[in-house]
Amino acid sequence: MPREFSRSVRVASQLQRELAELLRGQVRDSRLGMVTVSEVEVTRDLSLAKVFVSFLGAAQTVPRSLALLAERVPILRRELARRMRMRSVPELRFVYDDSIERGMRMDAILNELKEPPNDEPKTSPERE
Repeated sequence: MPREFSRSVRVASQLQRELAELLRGQVRDSRLGMVTVSEVEVTRDLSLAKVFVSFLGAAQTVPRSLALLAERVPILRRELARRMRMRSVPELRFVYDDSIERGMRMDAILNELKEPPNDEPKTSPERE
């Protein structure tokens, strides 16, 4: 009976959990704000992991925040090696995930479409 999930999917899932915990607990940098790991994609040979992140309350721009995370890759990989049972931990590449921003923009557009236009004349109350 074939497995339901490939190994790369299982590794990606575990990497996402572990990285989220590491970024929440051990990477304390006020310049980053709160980092959310939304998804991890791992290549089939498990050599590269693309980590999709978003930032809430970041004092820096997105490229600067990604650079701050890139500086911490050796520390993160070392800690991942301790936590996961793998021969070698994949190389980590952080990528900005703008899906939250796009969703908020779409929600704002939909809310604008639902509101009635303000150019309708107001009716005065009828007098008896």
